[in-house]
Amino acid sequence: MTNRNLNAKHNSKHSRPESQALRVAIAQFAPVYLDKSASLARAIQIVQDANKCGAELVAFGETWLPGYPAWLDFCPKVALWDHVPTKQVFARLRQNSIAVPGPEITALSEAAGDLKISIVMGVNERIEAGPGNGTLYNSLLSITPDAKVANHHRKLVPTYTERLVWGNGDGRGLSSVASKNLRIGGLICWEHWMPLARMAMHNSGEHVHVAVWPTVHELHQLCSRHYAFEGRCFVLTVGLMMHSRDLPSELRDDDGAQKQIGEWLERGGSAIIGPDTRYIVEPIYLNSA
Repeated sequence: MTNRNLNAKHNSKHSRPESQALRVAIAQFAPVYLDKSASLARAIQIVQDANKCGAELVAFGETWLPGYPAWLDFCPKVALWDHVPTKQVFARLRQNSIAVPGPEITALSEAAGDLKISIVMGVNERIEAGPGNGTLYNSLLSITPDAKVANHHRKLVPTYTERLVWGNGDGRGLSSVASKNLRIGGLICWEHWMPLARMAMHNSGEHVHVAVWPTVHELHQLCSRHYAFEGRCFVLTVGLMMHSRDLPSELRDDDGAQKQIGEWLERGGSAIIGPDTRYIVEPIYLNSA
C-alpha cells in the first residue's frame, strides 16, 4: 500500500482552497479471487489499515471486487461458442458480482462513514432487476466520508475481449465528487484514451483523479501522466495484483495454458503523479518470478 501526502495547490481554473494536503493510499493487493465475501472482508481491513496510517482516501483497482477476468487474455478457447468451462466461470463471476445498492456496498459505505475516509472501488456489477437485467458491468464507485455512494460510473465500452463479459456503460457517471473541499474523480483503463470522456472529467473540476488499470504498463503510465498534465490534477494510477494460481480451475489447465504464462498475471505498477507529470511516488511493480 502506498501512502503519500498530496498538496492541492496548483494551477487550475476550478475554485478550491489555496492549499490543502490530502493523504492518500493505493491498495495494491490482490482480492480473494471470485469470492466477494472474503474480498469484502479484505477490502475493509485494507481501508482500516490505511486509516491508521492517516489516509483520507484509499483507491482500489479495476473490478477489484471480486477480481478482474484476466482469464479472457490468458486461457485459450474462452471465446468458443458453447464452451462449458467458460460458462461455469462466467456463472461464478456473476454469482460473486456486486449489486448496487447491495449489502457489500452498504458495508463499504458504513466503513467509509465510521472512519471518515473516501473509498474509490472497482467492482464487477450485476444488474438484478429492471433495464439491463442480468448484465454485468465494469463499474467504479466513489464513496465519501458521509457513507454515501456519491458517484457510480460504468465503463463506457469494454475493451476487446472484455466485451464477452461486460455490457456497455453510459455517461451518467462521468463526474467528480466533493470530499473535504477537494473533488475526486476516476476513469477505467481505456477510457483514458477517449477525448470526450477526458473532457467531461476535466470539466467536473477534479483535483485528484483515480486511474484504474489491470497492470499499469509503460503505455498506461504515459497515458496517466498525460491526463495529469491535461487535467491539471493529481493522478493515482492503480494497478492490480493477480497470481496465476487465481486463474479459475475450470480453465487453468486447458491446453497447457499454465505453461504459457508467468507466475504473476497482473503486477501492479501503481504510482502517484503530479500535475506537472512528475512522479510523487514512482511506479511499484512486482517482478515476475
